[in-house]
Amino acid sequence: MAQASNREDETQSLTASVTDYPMEHGRRYHKYHEGSYLYPNDEQELDRMDMQHHMLRLVNHGRLYFAPVQRPKRILDIGTGSGIWPIEIASDFPEAEITGTDLSPVQPLEVPENVHFLVDDATEEDWLWDPDHFDFIHTGHLIGSLPSYKDLLKKAHKHLKPGGYVECHEFDSRLKCDDGTMPPEDPDKFSDYALQDLMDLHHRAGQVSDPPRQFRVAHRLARWMREVGFEDVQEHRSMVPVNPWSSDPHLMKIGAWSETNLLEAVAGWSYKPLAILGWSKPEIEVFLVDVRKSIQNRNVHAYFEFYAVTGRKPLAG
Repeated sequence: MAQASNREDETQSLTASVTDYPMEHGRRYHKYHEGSYLYPNDEQELDRMDMQHHMLRLVNHGRLYFAPVQRPKRILDIGTGSGIWPIEIASDFPEAEITGTDLSPVQPLEVPENVHFLVDDATEEDWLWDPDHFDFIHTGHLIGSLPSYKDLLKKAHKHLKPGGYVECHEFDSRLKCDDGTMPPEDPDKFSDYALQDLMDLHHRAGQVSDPPRQFRVAHRLARWMREVGFEDVQEHRSMVPVNPWSSDPHLMKIGAWSETNLLEAVAGWSYKPLAILGWSKPEIEVFLVDVRKSIQNRNVHAYFEFYAVTGRKPLAG
């Protein structure tokens, strides 16, 4: 493990330089590998991430993970953000060493003894650890951040022990509606539902950015897992209404959380992707007025699908 130790020392020594955060559009962004991640890392966004995490606990009926892991010794959380997932899972596996990695060292300092955080970029070819190192690797909310999610899954496969599990949590960015209340899309112009237009613009920005970034990944995760060698792939899908339009009490509660989450998110989500498409900040702000109105429109019964996809690395032989 000498190689891993050396890289870990190098990563820790970068802390001073990676906290010189750039400010754009009134928001704070990461410095390490600047531009790799399009979204803010400031306190406003970290609070929103924690709110979204609690919303998904409600969506998943309290579950933090679906993989049938048993007594894992080493767990990795890629793109850990605020660090809330490793912190909360620590009590489930007090004997495990849990590592969260991110481009920004924004996680809290006071954490469970078995949790630690590192600045690292999971898209790099060489990871900090040797192959067959982890029992469980978790990723979450990486859409728009990776040139190839399938390549990340290949690296996860390499660094999992035989019999270890990977689990990916992602929203499908394409909105759905089952009762015809959402206006239809038109590929040649904006629709009458600005939230879907924003999702489409993200997809376009990902296609023309350098390097390209994948936005619609959730529905392809299971196939990619199988293609890189995982077995026993399981896909769990859940409805997340845009707002509390549903008459179902559980979905109405989720919708209330979702509406708040989206209203908090859309500005931070929009500045850099739309700038890639040539939009000015005033143009973005005018457009976001319509986006916020669409989020709060109870007459449109739109929802996102949340995917939790798990796969197991085959046992040797």
